[in-house]
Amino acid sequence: MTTLVKKSEKQETVVADDTVVAAIKGFNPDLKCRGYQFEVGKTFKHEGPVKACETGFHAIEGHPLEVFKYYAPSSSVFHEVEMRGSFSRHSEDSKIASAEITIKGEIKLPDLISKAVKYVLDRVSPAEGATNSGDRGAATNSGDSGAATNSGYSGAATNSGDSGAATNSGDRGAATNSGDRGAATNSGYSGAATNSGYRGAATNSGDSGAATNSGYSGAATNSGYSGAATNSGYRGAATNSGDRGAATNSGDRGAATNSGDRGAATNSGYSGAATNSGYSGAATNSGDRGAAMSSGKDGKVRGCDGTALFDVERGDWDGKGYPILSVACGIVGKEGIQPDVWYCAKDGKLVPA
Repeated sequence: MTTLVKKSEKQETVVADDTVVAAIKGFNPDLKCRGYQFEVGKTFKHEGPVKACETGFHAIEGHPLEVFKYYAPSSSVFHEVEMRGSFSRHSEDSKIASAEITIKGEIKLPDLISKAVKYVLDRVSPAEGATNSGDRGAATNSGDSGAATNSGYSGAATNSGDSGAATNSGDRGAATNSGDRGAATNSGYSGAATNSGYRGAATNSGDSGAATNSGYSGAATNSGYSGAATNSGYRGAATNSGDRGAATNSGDRGAATNSGDRGAATNSGYSGAATNSGYSGAATNSGDRGAAMSSGKDGKVRGCDGTALFDVERGDWDGKGYPILSVACGIVGKEGIQPDVWYCAKDGKLVPA
């Protein structure tokens, strides 16, 4: 059994003009950022000085999940980019500004999470032992019924054994378990918990974190701000309670639940359900015989043919909450309700949002 310890890292402060930096950038769904329209495959140039958070084109070159600090996963798209020219770096995270940027392909949430795990693991190297509590360290277990635990800053805990568990509580850490009946848990800031094992569970409670489970009967839970919970396993469930978070389930008979403001719940599984109870949230169901429900203020719902839709109309804040004005429900494909169109409740009827 081995554990991992950190590799030395060189902090670059000056970048030559001919350097190419690979990074990740968030956009609005229409590929705009602060009103500037971008396009995939094209290169854009900024004239004038470059200063992080002020001028130039911005992206994240370090921990991939740091992009959630600026663009919530529920209402954004993410692309890989190449940056050139003059550079300026942010002092508090890995945000970088450049004079030139090329927009590459879109990166989906599961791939973004995988990159986050790889980012942490690439910064550690093997050493003897089973447990690590040091900064930027890692703990790895590959034995059956084993456990890997890391509590250090930027650490990673990995278990690939049957009935194993991987736990990380460090900032920007990652916990990964691929064993049957295993569990991966991360409670650190910008962390990621990933489980792909049979009946496994992945849990993340850190800000800007992500929890992913692809195992049969698994569950992915995230309660952090701007977090995301994704489950693609049969009978799985994805739950997110963080503001601007996203809960996604694509497994049969699964459920996706989001209770955070401006969050999104999406289910594409057979007989699944997508539920959102947060302010300005959205619930989407694309699976057969599924349901999309929103009970929060200014929520909206949509689905494919045959999906049951339910929404609550609420009034303005009255000092105690948002009073219920009306409710509306319907079935996509009946009474004029169209597939893949957003609807909200208005005077007891579903109307286009």
